[in-house]
Amino acid sequence: MWMLQHCTSSISCLPRKVRTRRALLICNIDFEHLSRRDGAQVDVQGMTKLLEGLGYVVDIHLNLSAEMATIMTDFAARKEHYTSDSTFLVFMSHGVRAGLCGTKSRDEATDILSLNTIYEKFNNQHCRALLGKPKVVIIQSCRGGKVGSVLVSDAADLSVPAPSSAHTTHAALEDDAICEVHLESDFATLHSSTPDTVSWRRSTTGSIFIQHLIEQFRNHAYNSDLEELFRKVQYSFGKFPQQLPSKERTTMSRKFYLFPGQ
Repeated sequence: MWMLQHCTSSISCLPRKVRTRRALLICNIDFEHLSRRDGAQVDVQGMTKLLEGLGYVVDIHLNLSAEMATIMTDFAARKEHYTSDSTFLVFMSHGVRAGLCGTKSRDEATDILSLNTIYEKFNNQHCRALLGKPKVVIIQSCRGGKVGSVLVSDAADLSVPAPSSAHTTHAALEDDAICEVHLESDFATLHSSTPDTVSWRRSTTGSIFIQHLIEQFRNHAYNSDLEELFRKVQYSFGKFPQQLPSKERTTMSRKFYLFPGQ
């Protein structure tokens, strides 16, 4: 069972009847300068159904440009996080090596949401309501590479000009508890692909990564912790050599079960 440890105190996972789990889902489908992400609507529907089944109320936002950062700030400030035991942050868009493309993106320098921004918005300094609680980041996007010929890639269309804040070393201080905590902790991230490679999507059934993730969570979330679920998703790509999900920037030191028996 996930234990929420705050300085010297330990608080067990909140009972299902009183916890207020929230999830954020941002999906960009239509772009001003890049190709439409056909099939992404299926991903939104599938992820929403999965997260709701796991007990999360899902905040859905579609087709955002620079507003992505503002939406994250607003979500991080939600009071429900104080009585939640975790959150999911799901991002689906065209992508480049440095981050996610907004709807106005035309190259690697315009309307790009840096991946670092996600962690900064929800670190222990800027989102104290989620201090010590699992923050699960799911990213469906390309990170470079070229467009394929059979499946639809989530790389920006290379026929047009295409997309191809370091952490401070000082820990944040929790004044109310008078103790020092890590600036960034309790994140677990699964990216749809490894750096510099593409993520594949079918125009009718959605992203292959999202399909595999939903299947593994539905089949195994009842008895597997989060990192084991991530491993199962990765393993499911064994016969699809064109893509391999990557577990990155994971700072959870304890096991997180989505169904802790409460």
